[in-house]
Amino acid sequence: MEPVHTHDATDLDALRAEVLQWITDDPDKDSRDELYRLLDGLPATAAELSDRFAGRLRFGTAGLRGPLRAGPNGMNLAVVRAAAAGLASWLDANGAEGPVVIGYDARHRSRDFAVETARVVTGSGRRALVMPGPLPTPVTAFAVTRLDAAAAVQVTASHNPPQDNGYKVYLGRGLGGDLGAGAQIIPPADTQIEAAIEALGPLSEIPLGDEGETLDESIVDQYLAAVASVVDPDDPKRLAAVATPMHGVGGATLVRAMERAGFPAPTLVPEQADPDPDFPTVAFPNPEEPGAIDLLTALAVDEGADVAIALDPDADRCSVAIPVGDGTWRQLSGNEVGVLLADHWMRKGHHGTYATTIVSTTQLKAMCDKRGFGYEETLTGFKWLARAGADLAFAFEEALGYCVAPGFLRDKDGISAALVVSEIAAGQAARFATLQDRLDELAEEFGVFETGQLSVRVEDLSEIGACMKRLRAHQPTTLLDEPVVDYHDRLPDADVVTVTTANARVVARPSGTEPKLKAYLEVREDVGGDLTGARERARASVQALRAEVAAILGVPHY
Repeated sequence: MEPVHTHDATDLDALRAEVLQWITDDPDKDSRDELYRLLDGLPATAAELSDRFAGRLRFGTAGLRGPLRAGPNGMNLAVVRAAAAGLASWLDANGAEGPVVIGYDARHRSRDFAVETARVVTGSGRRALVMPGPLPTPVTAFAVTRLDAAAAVQVTASHNPPQDNGYKVYLGRGLGGDLGAGAQIIPPADTQIEAAIEALGPLSEIPLGDEGETLDESIVDQYLAAVASVVDPDDPKRLAAVATPMHGVGGATLVRAMERAGFPAPTLVPEQADPDPDFPTVAFPNPEEPGAIDLLTALAVDEGADVAIALDPDADRCSVAIPVGDGTWRQLSGNEVGVLLADHWMRKGHHGTYATTIVSTTQLKAMCDKRGFGYEETLTGFKWLARAGADLAFAFEEALGYCVAPGFLRDKDGISAALVVSEIAAGQAARFATLQDRLDELAEEFGVFETGQLSVRVEDLSEIGACMKRLRAHQPTTLLDEPVVDYHDRLPDADVVTVTTANARVVARPSGTEPKLKAYLEVREDVGGDLTGARERARASVQALRAEVAAILGVPHY
C-alpha cells in the first residue's frame, strides 16, 4: 500500500504560492491549466504537486530527460525555453560562432520543443537550422560538423518510456575541438550551462525570434552518402535482413541507407515500422528489455532471414539477433556485436585506436594487444569514447552503442553500425557461414569472454552508497578462488571500483540514469579444443561470480 502523505495548512499555503508564482511565468497555456487543475485538487494532489516542485530538472552531460508534465521538475515548454536560453547564453559567453542545428524525434511534443528552441536561438541573434522532420539522433550529430555549426540540439528521450522526453546537446568544432566536434558535451560545459540557466530572469523577458530555417532533405542525403561509404562496394551484398525501428524514427532512414549501400531493403516489422509516440507494442522501447524484440524474431523466422536488426527509438543504438537453428533466434550482447565490428574493421585495415568503456568486455584489449592496434578504455558514455584519441578508428560500449565512422560522426550511430553488421553477415553467408561461426572463431583464437550483470534496483538511493562503502571497506582478496591482482578505486573522479584476477573481473558502480547499483561481471576461459565445454564453464563461473559479488555488496542476487 502506498504511504499516505499529509501536509499541514502552512505547507499547503507555501506550495500553493510556489505553484502560482511558476504559473505567472509559464508561457504555455496547457501547462498553466494543468497546474490550475492540480491546485483545485488540493489537498488530495499535494503529493503530486510537491513532486513536480521538488526541484528543477537539471541540465547534465546527457542534457535533460524527464516526464512530460508541467512544473520545474518535468519536460515542458517553460523548462525547454530556459534550457535553450541557457545554452544560447553559454555559446555567446564562449565566443562560439555559427548556427545551432536543431533536430527532433517523433515523441510527444518533440516538434514543439524544437520550435521553441529555434525561437530562443534566433532571438539571441544566432541562426537556427531545424531538421526537415523527425529524424534519428545520428543525423543531427552528423549535421553539427557538416554544417559547421556552433552546437546542435536533439529533442529526444532515446529509449525512455512514452511519457518522457529529453534534450541532448552536441558541440561543433569551435568549442568541441578535434576530439569533441560532433560529440556530446562533457564537464564543465554541463555545469556552466546549468549556471547560465540559473542566472536567467523571468522567462517572459527572454527574446524570441522566428522559428528558424528548415533544412531541406539534402542534409539527410549527405548523411546517407556518408554512412553508405563505410561499406566496401566490392564485398558481398546478398542478405535477407529484417529490422525494427521500435516505433521510433529510424525505419525509413535505415531502409534508405541499406539500399544506398547496395543491400536489399530489410523487411520491417509492420506493427513497429512507423513512428508512434505511444510505443503500443512494447512494454519498454529499449531493445535490451526482455520481450522487446519478440515481434522482430517472429518476423525473422517467417522470412527465413539471415540477420535481425533492432534500432532504439532515436536510432543511435543497434541490437542484433541471429538464427541458432530449429527456428530459434538469439539476441547478441552488445559486447558480442562490438567484438564482431572491431574484428571486421581490423581485418579491413582500419588502423588507429580502438576504444571501449571500463564496463565493456576486455576481449577488445586482447584483440588489440595480439594484432598490434591501439587501445583505449574510458568511463561509461559516448561523450568519453568520442574523445578517446585523434586517431580513433572504432569505439563501442556494451549498452548497444557503436561508432564505426568517427571521421564524420563522433557519436554512437545504430544505422551505420547496422550497415557494417550487414556487411559482415553477407560476407559470412557468401562462404556458407554465420555470425555465430565468426564468434566461435574468435573464441578459438582469444578464449571465451563470458559477461553478465548484477543489477539491484533500490527505493532509497542511500542503499547504493552503503553497498559501495562495503566494497571499499572490505576489499576482496580473491574472486572465484583466484587471487585479486588489481583493485582500482576511481574516486574522486568516478564512483567506480574494479576488481580483477587473472581470469575474472568485476566493475561496480551506481547507474547514471536509474536508481540501480550495477556490477559488470566477466570471466575468461581458455577453449583448449572444447569450445562447448569452455562456454559452459564460463557461464557457470559467471553465475558463481554473481553470487559472490552479491554477498560482498550485501545485496540479493537473482
